[in-house]
Amino acid sequence: MSEHYYTENPLSAHDERQLRLTALGNALVFTTDAGVFSRDGLDRGTEVLLEALPPLSGRVLDLGCGWGAVGVALGKRYPALEIVMTDINRRAVELARRNLAANGVRAEAVQGDGFSAVEGAFDAIITNPPIRAGKAVIYGLFAEARAHLLPGGALYVVIRKQQGAPSALKYLKEAYARAEIIDRGSGFHVIRATL
Repeated sequence: MSEHYYTENPLSAHDERQLRLTALGNALVFTTDAGVFSRDGLDRGTEVLLEALPPLSGRVLDLGCGWGAVGVALGKRYPALEIVMTDINRRAVELARRNLAANGVRAEAVQGDGFSAVEGAFDAIITNPPIRAGKAVIYGLFAEARAHLLPGGALYVVIRKQQGAPSALKYLKEAYARAEIIDRGSGFHVIRATL
């Protein structure tokens, strides 16, 4: 079986890379590695997601944080946020911790499958879900997110139209009080779901 970025313990040989990019108006530096999602740079879906987010406050979860692009960018832009970042991939979580430190951002990064290592509730849960993990896994995350949202909170999801955005929107409309597309770009749809 081939190894995916949502593997808990990647076996691929390390091949670290240094990235410099601008997100949410800030110049940021990152270290990435083999065995993690989008190691060559910020993927277009995450760019569209970050650009679509409204101003955030309170407690935020970066679900499936990878090497930390979303959590670091949000923490740099909104220093008062209480950010928790989680990923099943141990290598990704270690990179996220290093990237938080490298950019002077304070957040908690924990390793776990979905919400297994996450405590409490959030004002916003943000995810570029692991499409390759399959619909059952992704929809399971969407369902579990409901129990981790504070009143008035929102789940933000980015999915490419060809990889299931219309069916994800339909599912979220059934699972949440409201779900809508708040932005589109490069074939990606950003969906906001609220209780």
